[in-house]
Amino acid sequence: MTDEIDRRTFGQQLGMVAAAGALTGLPGGDADAGQGGNRGPSARDELCDLSAIELAARIRRKDVSARDVMSAHLARIERVNPQVNAIVTLVAERAMADAARADEAAAKGGSLGVLHGLPVAHKDLFDTAGIRTTKGSPFYRENVPERDALIVTRVRAAGAITVGKTNTPEMGAGSQTFNTVFGATRNPYDLTKTCGGSSGGAAVALATGMVPLADGSDVGGSLRNPAAFCNVVGLRSSPGRVPSETNGWSPFSVSGPMARSVADLALFLSAIAGADARSPITIREDPARFRAPLERSLKGARVAWWRGLGGIPVEPEIRSVVDANRRVFENLGCITEDAEPNFSGVAEAFPVLRYTSSYAQNSALVRQRPEWVKDTIRFEVADVGGALDRQTQMYQQSRQFFEKFDFFVLPVTQVAPFDINVPYPTSIAGTQMATYIDWMRSCWYVTFMSNPAISVPAGFTAAGLPVGLQIVGRHHDEWSLLQIAHAFEQATRHGQKRAPLIRA
Repeated sequence: MTDEIDRRTFGQQLGMVAAAGALTGLPGGDADAGQGGNRGPSARDELCDLSAIELAARIRRKDVSARDVMSAHLARIERVNPQVNAIVTLVAERAMADAARADEAAAKGGSLGVLHGLPVAHKDLFDTAGIRTTKGSPFYRENVPERDALIVTRVRAAGAITVGKTNTPEMGAGSQTFNTVFGATRNPYDLTKTCGGSSGGAAVALATGMVPLADGSDVGGSLRNPAAFCNVVGLRSSPGRVPSETNGWSPFSVSGPMARSVADLALFLSAIAGADARSPITIREDPARFRAPLERSLKGARVAWWRGLGGIPVEPEIRSVVDANRRVFENLGCITEDAEPNFSGVAEAFPVLRYTSSYAQNSALVRQRPEWVKDTIRFEVADVGGALDRQTQMYQQSRQFFEKFDFFVLPVTQVAPFDINVPYPTSIAGTQMATYIDWMRSCWYVTFMSNPAISVPAGFTAAGLPVGLQIVGRHHDEWSLLQIAHAFEQATRHGQKRAPLIRA
């Protein structure tokens, strides 16, 4: 499969799909589509608004077909995506053909993957065979990989169907999703605001119901920040939980799941987690455990409540929204206490190790065409040895911290979603930001701990913009983390408030 389909306009692709629907009885056509039946706009919207778990169950029961589901989501993409620019490469014809094959496999019986028939979009940093992968960079504008990244291979092996690629900042650098190849992705709760990043296109595609599941990656908050800004769920899994063939020994960059609920995210995690010899830090535990019921008693669970993260600036409204949720944990039976790990020195150490990793990946491109690289992708000479020593100390300090506490709760971001035309906040609560990543310390401080962390919807600002709450779990303990996040989600229902854009 080549990239020929990708180069057609969205309108051309979706027009071909609509024509196919008219002939085969897919949603929008005139004929009866088998057990799925003929579905009008309201029925198609219903499919897009279902949870991934319910959608997969309906496909498995043959209440709807994979073609029904794919056609519904393509219709949502046609209506919504031009306003938000989340899906930047669409493979509609290929997706419909894969959906037809999924229905044929279901009709024959036999074993089906846990994500059978579900539309999924992949972050444009992940290689996808035959589908353009630009990394948001002019260097890769015409890049069509021959092989899938490991995470894409696992998603497809679980039965999901690739619908396209989601937007990301250039080389994934930064928590504001814009680049010179595709432009900016807009926040569906306010089109004048950013969606965050770098998995911003994924978060917006989820929030608007264009896909039920999407993958992403995270170094300094790239799964958590856009989830917070778009009122969805993002998990920074433990390094090695979702293995990567490219990350080597570094615990900084991880791949992971995003979804509209914790339960959907857990289902997705069960498909993409698991050991692989290509990752030297792979975790050898059965990922099927993440499909077990998430309900548990939290009575007596000890929760450390953030105190200020060493004095970093946080917008007052973010602080207020996050702290208002403390009583939710206490009502769930948790014992909360003001406490946090020692983050001294992390502000100096993390950027050094992050820049070191970026240098290895991007320095040759910078030398080749510096005018193609945005100003913030730059490198510096620093004390790498000292940074590695602080990283080791942070691991030991985190281990000792979680001997007393089960969870650590803090804000995901220090600011609310900001203007789409602002590359990054230069000041917070009157404090100047020295670099383009300083405003995300609330996330990358946690990255430095190497513990799993999840972003869950926590409420809204007075202007109606989403705010996320970050829960950090013990080393390698995603299961308990998912359980408390699920309990919080069910108690608050913040995540059920959808962006008004999808009803427009």
